[in-house]
Amino acid sequence: MFLTLVVIAAFCVTNALANFTSYEGYKIYEFKAENTTQQETLEILAQNDAYDFFTRPRIFGLPIRVLVAPADQLQFQQTLEAAKIAYTIVNENFGQSVEVERKLNSMYPKQRNAAPGSISFDVYQRYDVIAAYMEELAKRYSSRVKVTSIGDSYEGRQLHAITITNGDGAANKNVILMDAGIHAREWIAPAAALYVIQQLVENYKQNSRLLTSYDWIIVPLLNPDGYEYSHTHERLWRKTRKPVTIICAGTDGNRNFDIHWGKVGASHTACADTFRGQTAFSEPETQALRDLMHSLTGRAKFYLTLHSYGNYLLYPWGYTSALPKNWRDIDDIARAGAAAIKTATGTEYTVGSSTNVLYAAAGGSDDYALGKAQIPISITMELPSAGQQFDPPLSKIEELASETWIGIKAMAENVIEKYKSAIERKKPRKLRFKNVGDTQTCIYS
Repeated sequence: MFLTLVVIAAFCVTNALANFTSYEGYKIYEFKAENTTQQETLEILAQNDAYDFFTRPRIFGLPIRVLVAPADQLQFQQTLEAAKIAYTIVNENFGQSVEVERKLNSMYPKQRNAAPGSISFDVYQRYDVIAAYMEELAKRYSSRVKVTSIGDSYEGRQLHAITITNGDGAANKNVILMDAGIHAREWIAPAAALYVIQQLVENYKQNSRLLTSYDWIIVPLLNPDGYEYSHTHERLWRKTRKPVTIICAGTDGNRNFDIHWGKVGASHTACADTFRGQTAFSEPETQALRDLMHSLTGRAKFYLTLHSYGNYLLYPWGYTSALPKNWRDIDDIARAGAAAIKTATGTEYTVGSSTNVLYAAAGGSDDYALGKAQIPISITMELPSAGQQFDPPLSKIEELASETWIGIKAMAENVIEKYKSAIERKKPRKLRFKNVGDTQTCIYS
């Protein structure tokens, strides 16, 4: 009987996967740019929409990975060889990897090994499970947790934001604002955001100091339409799902913010993965985040957006190689996160401005947070891949999420120390005595 059920389940999963986009025969190439000439060749290749650059660092010696369709592989290899760029093929058949991942993620119970009222990190959770988990937290911890909708996606899904406090009822605390999942295919990012939520709510006692003078507001899945589509139709779908033309849908949400919109690193071609949108803020998802940012003006001190992949902690500007006036403050915070992760796990993160470390791309949420919403610390965190690009193995989800939390926690602690809240500034000073020579002096501290 058990064997029969397994066969039926496998048959159902196979049929459910029939509509998935096939990446059969696609290869993933890895190489490094070792000099300026090679870097220029790669910049030219990156402008070709036929090649999907997973990573494109501008720092010599850092690994670059590109997904190439079977029909384009010969020409791609010849171009690399002509530029004397040594390469390796790290995945001979990306389509096979995607099929295995989808089947496993579909067959395993969504809440396996999860305590009642909690969430499992054994699989990549879908939108409905994520929404239900947040609502359950709001019921169980009503004095400390509130879930609101900041808007609706194009397809009508609520964009949930969870506000986490220490329950003291104090108004106008400083805020740490975080989001994930603006790029649909980066499944590990929402998983990491859920882990942060779990730590702040379910493990409150261990992390209560992070909520003493700051509230946390987290949007764990900013692009639910694209995220669901990447689960059901096209694994590497990146954009939103709002139609643009008869044959093209979706906008790259992280090119859609109104700060030097479309200036560089964003495509005007509707079918391109990096399509900037027909106008700035053309997408209801980016409008919702924009409005949330502005509602927190003066309170929000730290904006963190989670992406994958690449082990990077990046900050503005994305539209120019110039740095913001307070770049040293942001850099200090980012490096605190990188150092904490390296100390704990040995994983190394590269820190720097987006343009100088990766590539120029205008219209990003981190640029907008700093430049328009006046959030002083704005950082993009590109999570590791565990060797599997946008789809770390299911067995690695919790490990990567836990590692990410170590870095986020360290950055948050530094922000909290740097930007004291009004509550802390108004705390009554304690009277104490200090020995000065042979006398005692009364001082406040």
